[in-house]
Amino acid sequence: MFVEMFQLLFVIVSVEAALILTLGFGTPARRVVVRLLDLLKKGRGPLVAKTVAATMLVLFGSVLFSTIQINKRVYESGGVANSTDQVMFANRLLEAFLMATVLFLAMVTDRMHYYTRELQTTRRNLEIAVKKNKPN
Repeated sequence: MFVEMFQLLFVIVSVEAALILTLGFGTPARRVVVRLLDLLKKGRGPLVAKTVAATMLVLFGSVLFSTIQINKRVYESGGVANSTDQVMFANRLLEAFLMATVLFLAMVTDRMHYYTRELQTTRRNLEIAVKKNKPN
């Protein structure tokens, strides 16, 4: 179960990183990505995204709580952890880190999409204003 979840989280992190890089550079792919993100933000897309983010936030809190419980159990036993606790702690820590990274990159992607749209709108308005003010 852990392996599939880690693979899924790594894939999500990779996709989000690729989206951020695409939005960061003025390539032809940026227009496609912006249009796809526009489509995702219409209709029920925002509701689904908020639901998934809330679920991941709750899971993140649960994983952090579990990590703290393991750490507390090790501390109460005199600071010596058995191999099971070490493996569980490492898995929970990796899981928490990946979930936090996914949530953070989703927020960065959302903001970059917003600023890219604003930049396109501002450029379009500037071109219209320059054409109107250009003496004939």
